[in-house]
Amino acid sequence: MDYDDIMLDLEDRMEKAVDVFRNEMRGMRTGRAHPGLVEPIRVDYYGSPTPLKQIASISVPEADQIVIKPFDVTALADIEKGILKSDLGITPNSDGKILRLQVPPLSEERRKKLVSRAKEVAEEARVAIRNVRRDANKHAEASQKDGVFSEDDLKRLKDDIQGKTKEKEGEVDRELAQKTEELMEV
Repeated sequence: MDYDDIMLDLEDRMEKAVDVFRNEMRGMRTGRAHPGLVEPIRVDYYGSPTPLKQIASISVPEADQIVIKPFDVTALADIEKGILKSDLGITPNSDGKILRLQVPPLSEERRKKLVSRAKEVAEEARVAIRNVRRDANKHAEASQKDGVFSEDDLKRLKDDIQGKTKEKEGEVDRELAQKTEELMEV
């Protein structure tokens, strides 16, 4: 692998690790209603698990309420079951056409647990980023042994790999700090 191939693969895989982290953070409850709370919920729709956002429109008319309007009204019961099965901890209210979810304020204890979980998810993302770095360094060393790189080129590539690693870890840290602040707001 040459320099560009190694760096492209590194950037692509690190960005995927950060995206997984962002999606996990979006689904964390903050005491305020937002569509990201329910979008990833999978609903058993005609025998196949389908993301909720594909079978219903999700809106937030008030700061503490989520409204889910299925595209197919017959899916309402399945959506309700899917929400109850999820770890969201909110019971939906149905009027036969739409579901309303009242998002209750979080207790201090629950906020601290969510912050703790956010830190765990952030550490998982950092580990994934470091694993990508390790793989890129292995490719770089193998390429140097094959004669693709000189020792100076290898050092420069490893420095660039480390720089990209620090950049992505910084993104995770910033988003974790933002989410922690959001979770601890009353």
